[in-house]
Amino acid sequence: MTRACCWSRAHPTAPDVAIALAALLCMFVTAFAHPHGGRGFTTPIDVHPPGPLSTVLMTLAAAALVLRRHHPRSVLFVTVGLTVAELVLGPATEPVVFSVVVALFTLAAHTDRPTTWRVGLLTMAVLTAVAMALGTGPWYSQQNLGLFAWTGMAAAAGDAVRSRRAFIDAMRERAERAERTREEEAGRRVAEERLRIARDLHDVVAHHIALVNVQAGVAAHVMDKRPDQAKEALAHVREASRSAIDELRATVGLLRQTGDPEAPTEPAPGLAQLDALVDTFRSAGLPVRCLVEDEAPRLPAAVGLAAYRVVQEALTNVRKHAGADAKAEVSVVRAATGIEVTVLDDGGSGPREVAPGGGHGLLGMRERVTALGGSLVAEPRYGGGFRVQAILPVQPPR
Repeated sequence: MTRACCWSRAHPTAPDVAIALAALLCMFVTAFAHPHGGRGFTTPIDVHPPGPLSTVLMTLAAAALVLRRHHPRSVLFVTVGLTVAELVLGPATEPVVFSVVVALFTLAAHTDRPTTWRVGLLTMAVLTAVAMALGTGPWYSQQNLGLFAWTGMAAAAGDAVRSRRAFIDAMRERAERAERTREEEAGRRVAEERLRIARDLHDVVAHHIALVNVQAGVAAHVMDKRPDQAKEALAHVREASRSAIDELRATVGLLRQTGDPEAPTEPAPGLAQLDALVDTFRSAGLPVRCLVEDEAPRLPAAVGLAAYRVVQEALTNVRKHAGADAKAEVSVVRAATGIEVTVLDDGGSGPREVAPGGGHGLLGMRERVTALGGSLVAEPRYGGGFRVQAILPVQPPR
């Protein structure tokens, strides 16, 4: 079956030639044996070869069928003309009308329904009228009624084939569109999850690595003169690295499959852990003033996590990019529709450093806040320093 399909694709006109030869064979068989008038339940059949005129007309009609798929209307017009010529010039056997049936079926299968019925009714009317006017028998003879019936069935069969093909194409297109929609939705969800995990990893790694870097620098600087302070700095390095490992384990644990061991069970950080977060920066040498409104509303887990990450990333940027003697201030107050988280720094005495190649901290904060329906402002302050302000709704949009 596959080899036959490949061969037909390599030779596209071969099926048309085969159908034309089959139609020519049917027309010759019909011309050899045609009914002869008689009485009773059986009709005598006369068997004799067709005349030269009928042979030429049948051959021309069969040859026209080779082009039926490329020029269906022209082929139908030619076959109707040859059939009318046979009815006018030859005996009333009408074998050429078989080519009209094939041509009308092809036209109906490749065009719309109104055109099919207009052309089909016109073809039936023309051929039937000519046969009734020029036939030797009465107008209601079986040959005339058969001519009307065959052309009508050809138009109906072609229209049914066209409708079936259109229905199958529509079902296939709908299935492909549904498959594409599912793939796009799955890809979008994967991209959102990857972005969320990337933000979490960036927040965790950037915060703790910045603390480790600062404390390691302090330890190296005072190692010879003040070993006690160096030991204290190394202890902070150990504590920060341990916290980074724990948070990385918890974040990566979210990627585990169902049933995997050691799945994280601790809750996500929020404003309840804000004091501990600020203490880590204070121990790293960054003076931080923290103001939290006592009547702050109870926050959903996603909003509390976003507020925690904004403070963490903003203080990390202060420690990395502001001057050595910079000071920071964190405030969490009630806003009109939620809470307002603000992180300010005075910039210190030295110029603010810019990370080579830029970073993803501000972008991650903005995406995290925007995903919850909030807004974020991150801009330099007048007179020096930097301001990060996030307004988060109490009820994030679904």
